[in-house]
Amino acid sequence: MSTLNNDQLVIAIDGPSGSGKSSVSKAVARELGAAYLDTGAMYRAITYSVLADGTDLADASAIAQAVRDAQLEISVDPDAELVKIGGVDVTSAIREPRISEQVSTVATNLDARAELVRRQQEIINANARIVAEGRDITTVVAPDADARILLTASEEARLRRRGLQLGGTQNDSQLANQVLARDAKDSTVVNFTQAADGVMTVDSSDLDFEQTIKAVLDAISTATKN
Repeated sequence: MSTLNNDQLVIAIDGPSGSGKSSVSKAVARELGAAYLDTGAMYRAITYSVLADGTDLADASAIAQAVRDAQLEISVDPDAELVKIGGVDVTSAIREPRISEQVSTVATNLDARAELVRRQQEIINANARIVAEGRDITTVVAPDADARILLTASEEARLRRRGLQLGGTQNDSQLANQVLARDAKDSTVVNFTQAADGVMTVDSSDLDFEQTIKAVLDAISTATKN
């Protein structure tokens, strides 16, 4: 029997930049009638905040303290994206290239990660049915999730998708920095390129959006069969 219709359901989805994990995870959450948590948006919001405050990005302890002090709010409604920090709506601002270029500074700060992981676990525990996505959800944030999936794609596919997502506003160098350089930096603290034991891999390189959603739903169904 599948647990997909149970009151309690936690789905963990990891993957590299441009793999489609955010849009696919949102769609999967809608399909399952579940909440949706974009953990990457939390790192981006902190990055926006420390840049706005003029915090020295080389000062690891200052960044860690900023995370501990942060008044961070994030919507878990897959149809209502909203991120606030210090009461300020930063939903759109956190997607700017300047944030993408610096977010790894926060993401690779182990004390900052520990605090954000704690907050992410609180959000997951507060929602009976939730799809959480990021880079360390399957291994660190929700290792006991009902289904754990690594959503990946080829480098070519990931660069192409991110370029389309940004509406052609970035040149090849900027795209590579957003996708490949950030992945390389973040890989120093968490492995999101290879599935850990018990984590199912879905490769979307040759799949369109709807096919990828179906592949992820099929993987969840397989993982939750008793």
